[in-house]
Amino acid sequence: MHSFVHSDWLKSNKYPMKKLVLDFPNQLQEALIIGKHHKFTASADKKFSNVVVTGLGGSGIGASIVQNFVFDKLELPFVVNKDYFIPAFVNKHSLVIVCSYSGNTEETLMAMHQAIEAKATIVCITSGGAIAALADKENLDCILVPGGMPPRACLGYSLVQILFTLAHFGLLNNDFEKQITAAVHQLRESSEQIQEKATALSKAIFGKLPIVYASSFYEGVAVRFRQQLNENSKMLGWQGVIPEMNHNELVGWRDNADDKVVILLRNTDDFERVQTRMEINKQVFEKHTSNIIEIYSEGNSYFEKAFYLIHITDWISVILADLRQLDATEVNVIDFLKSSLAKG
Repeated sequence: MHSFVHSDWLKSNKYPMKKLVLDFPNQLQEALIIGKHHKFTASADKKFSNVVVTGLGGSGIGASIVQNFVFDKLELPFVVNKDYFIPAFVNKHSLVIVCSYSGNTEETLMAMHQAIEAKATIVCITSGGAIAALADKENLDCILVPGGMPPRACLGYSLVQILFTLAHFGLLNNDFEKQITAAVHQLRESSEQIQEKATALSKAIFGKLPIVYASSFYEGVAVRFRQQLNENSKMLGWQGVIPEMNHNELVGWRDNADDKVVILLRNTDDFERVQTRMEINKQVFEKHTSNIIEIYSEGNSYFEKAFYLIHITDWISVILADLRQLDATEVNVIDFLKSSLAKG
């Protein structure tokens, strides 16, 4: 079957991010295998009063997407923490999931030390590093995932392990496994179509400032897209959610915005009032820019839809990097930040 992904891209180390984007369905499938085979040491009978997932960047975005998924399912608070410090309420009745792909994220490592001091039940998700070493020292559960890749390219690994952790403790049923399996099949079947759509959309976005909007239930997906534009495409942009942006940001749509492009991430089953708001918002946007793109998800379940949107927008981010003649993998400014911090 013909594929938009040229063979020289797949053979060349110059474009590793394309390989990783292409491999997303396989990563999801592998993540399911890892989760099913992990043997937790912490008792499944433990009862908790709250769940905190601590992680940043590519290691933390999976938690944000899971937070959207469990919003109407989990019967206790689920907090995503992206800082050096954990919330004051964390104690022996808390489940703290520590996510750091490298295992060396300084903010996450510091938060983990605090969770240990608070006597929380801790589960780590990492490829190794200091966090895996600390987990071993403290006899904590640690789910190891394959290493050596940019954290933002390993969303599937971390996200799926968070779900398995919640399921182990009886906080979530295992229906997500069927959803993710169906999503893998869907992404494989529509791979060529997704890449072709992403190519056309990238050309429409190229040279403009992207503004991404979605419904609140898909906020994590919108944030993921913005972050991928930041890191892969080396572009600024922002994201917002509806209805919240209708109470503030909408007023900012007043001046000519032909240098901007609005990207609406949509689902046919978004709440009807949210869909109505989106249609009215489009009328406002059209007064200031003709650059409006709508990307509708495909699939039946939450994860089929979310992963479809993630996959097509990941492709957009790497194709935009090509159009901008930039290496999607390079993150020199982050390396500079880390090296500067290491100096004290």
